[in-house]
Amino acid sequence: MDNNRRFYDEYVAPMIRERFGGYEDRIAVGIAGEGSDCFGYDDVISRDHDFGTGVCLWLTDDDMDEFGKELSAAYDDLVGSKERAFYTERLRQRRGVMRIHDFYSDILRIDCDTKNCRMSHDQWLRLDHSCLATAVNGEVYRDEQGEFGAFRKLLLGYYPDDVWRIRMAEKMHEYSANLQVNYARCMTRGDIVAAEACRLQGMMAAMELFFLIRRKYMPFYKWSYRALTELDETGSFALRIDELARLHSNEAAWEGTKYHPNRPNLKDRVVGLAEDIGYDLSEMLKESGMTDRINPYLEADVDTILKR
Repeated sequence: MDNNRRFYDEYVAPMIRERFGGYEDRIAVGIAGEGSDCFGYDDVISRDHDFGTGVCLWLTDDDMDEFGKELSAAYDDLVGSKERAFYTERLRQRRGVMRIHDFYSDILRIDCDTKNCRMSHDQWLRLDHSCLATAVNGEVYRDEQGEFGAFRKLLLGYYPDDVWRIRMAEKMHEYSANLQVNYARCMTRGDIVAAEACRLQGMMAAMELFFLIRRKYMPFYKWSYRALTELDETGSFALRIDELARLHSNEAAWEGTKYHPNRPNLKDRVVGLAEDIGYDLSEMLKESGMTDRINPYLEADVDTILKR
């Protein structure tokens, strides 16, 4: 992130000022979109592909038609004149001159009305957390023209209330179904593969719920836990997720055990931890005013979330 900002300050900004001075205040510049570097998560391992220094230059449709081709050529010449590490063709697609409409539409996979800064209800319902996190990450260095920042602000304002509640209800059901019901059923049957799938899917649902309650977009699964540790101030919830990720199905705990939906088999630590995580999430829901009680079985409050 720091290298990209220095590249802009030292090379890109002077180029724009010298060669496109009359258009300078119509060019939004920053670093955002796909790639770990846009989240500030890049490291030594990130250098193996699509890694390099560069910035995004966002234009309206009219400005792209007027001077976008010339600006793009000038930027490409600038990048080509500096030593770049693995400045691949894919990275070139993520950086450089692009339409504001195309930037958001490609990431969100919908036709975004950036000019009028609008999103329909159906569009909100079709989006997923990771795409939204990608659309609003990074930094914007300048945006006097305002179209890019206005749509970014719309997305940062989070889901409309009813969409937000639908998303929470979906993840509450997903968490309970996987970790509080089906995990035990699968272990009782001796189906370890299915039980492990339940454990992992329940873990992802728990993390998504944490982000939803905090009204933040969870990034791509590869970076979801890291983002969770940054959002969880006390670290206690993240520790439970870490423990759940490290556990494996305990077959010995289920030997001679009959399945009972109302008697959790606490000999298996996965079961006890699932209840603890459910309690934490239910407590967060109550503190946020979404429910009136604490009930670790999240499925029981799905209707309450939707009706309110």
